[in-house]
Amino acid sequence: MNPDEQKFLNELDRKLWTAADKLRSTLSAAEYKHAVLGLIFVKYISDAFEVRRKQLEVDLKNPEHDYFLNRTDFDSLMEYEAELSLELEVRDYYTEKNVFWVPERARWSALQNNSKIAIGDALPWLKKNSKGEKESEKMRGVAFLIDDALDAIEKDNPKLKGILNKTYTRLNLDDSKLGELIDLIATIPFETGTLKSKDILGHVYEYFLGQFASAEGKKGGQFYTPKSIVSLIVEMLQPYEGRVYDPAMGSGGFFVQSENFIKEIGGKIDNISVYGQEYNHTTWQLAAMNMAIRGIDFNFGKQPSDTFNNDQHPDLRADYIMANPPFNMSEWWNKKLESDVRWKYGTPPESNANFAWMQHMIHHLSPFGSMALLLANGSMSTNTNSEGEIRKAILQDDLIECMVALPGQLFTNTQIPACIWLLTKTKEAKNGKDDRKGKVLFIDAREKGYMKDRVLRDFTIADVKEIADTFHKWQKNEDYEDIQGFCKSTTLAEIAKNDFVVTPGRYVGTTEKEEDSEPYTEKMNRLTSSLKTYLDEGTILETEIKKQLGGLGYEVE
Repeated sequence: MNPDEQKFLNELDRKLWTAADKLRSTLSAAEYKHAVLGLIFVKYISDAFEVRRKQLEVDLKNPEHDYFLNRTDFDSLMEYEAELSLELEVRDYYTEKNVFWVPERARWSALQNNSKIAIGDALPWLKKNSKGEKESEKMRGVAFLIDDALDAIEKDNPKLKGILNKTYTRLNLDDSKLGELIDLIATIPFETGTLKSKDILGHVYEYFLGQFASAEGKKGGQFYTPKSIVSLIVEMLQPYEGRVYDPAMGSGGFFVQSENFIKEIGGKIDNISVYGQEYNHTTWQLAAMNMAIRGIDFNFGKQPSDTFNNDQHPDLRADYIMANPPFNMSEWWNKKLESDVRWKYGTPPESNANFAWMQHMIHHLSPFGSMALLLANGSMSTNTNSEGEIRKAILQDDLIECMVALPGQLFTNTQIPACIWLLTKTKEAKNGKDDRKGKVLFIDAREKGYMKDRVLRDFTIADVKEIADTFHKWQKNEDYEDIQGFCKSTTLAEIAKNDFVVTPGRYVGTTEKEEDSEPYTEKMNRLTSSLKTYLDEGTILETEIKKQLGGLGYEVE
């Protein structure tokens, strides 16, 4: 996006987070996260509904359009406007354009207006009983209004079944605070310049996910992978068409970044099919809302569930797989997994799931598929239990394409050093160049990035580009060169000599430093002379300061 658009979004981020954070006094970040993100979702689908409604009204008044409603067919203007209002409520006009149908009481304007009425007073609402008769019911405050709106949206949209977090009444937030939150989110605009409602609300949703991950610390990091790491993996893997899968999807960051990548190269999001799995129910809901906000069609299984013990996509063979599973997960084993078909290269140890994740992903790759997996650094060299033998078998099957060592302090939830494993089912030649069979690229990116604050490190756009470009040049055998201390193309034979350890630092070496051509004696004489000069100047300045202070009447020892 252009600088003005980026500036607009940055200012919107700061404004919304500062205001929202003030309202969080009575809730933990984990609870407040769902309160904010749920309302952002309602705002998005309501905005999309209103955009479609306005366009539909234009079409109904346009004689050249199929929907045209002819004014002359009615006896009076009142009849015409009544019919127009009815036509604007025809559900099929919205669903045919993949716009969620939003019932009247769940639309943002109704929610915002009714919340003001509900603050301090019970709100009467007409509902139909089992006989279809209208009867009055007293609303129980703003939280009930929101839960009722979410329930109505879910019932009218089968795609959203089970993904909306209808728990506002349990948060025990007072009506005035929820009313403030609604008014705050109402300030997110439909569009500005070339940015559409979907772009703005999608950006805000992702920004809030990141902010809540930071606020929650270790726990928050379980559902959120830092954007720069996601960007790096997506830029390296380039998932622009086919089936894309994440077996530990968290809030769906890899899918969002895939969409951004596809837009950048001028492709269509319809060219990918998104599959994911997540164990945590509320995180599964966050991911589904994240996709719905962006209009990405998704399949996250029938329910949130354990990837190893209840694989939601057993027959899937994906073209691209990306994942950031929990590092060194110890509580994962089940006896029924002993002879699992996924353990082609060896049964993973019960005490660590790292190579279980890797083999699960390999199992789900298509014959020409590629994958990227974030793991703790220990996975590159460990020989504990069966891990060394599994790594050796995967190397000997020539699946490993690239290893990237990452700098520390990239994650909100762990300080464990991490690396990226990039694997592929085929290393056949690209662009008619030499193939990469029997070769692995090592990249040491530990010195890349910058400290964005006292705790967290981040990659720059230039860092991401340099690493991804190096990988792509090596893949295509175009202008690639080894760079000491950064990258090295290595044969499997050489890796075997290193006991199948795949730590990049072992292969790329250390960065060359410029030799000091100045002789030691001359350097010491020069530095000693400089030091004497600085000390003499310091003595002169001290004398002058004492002289000036004495002239002002101060006693100077």
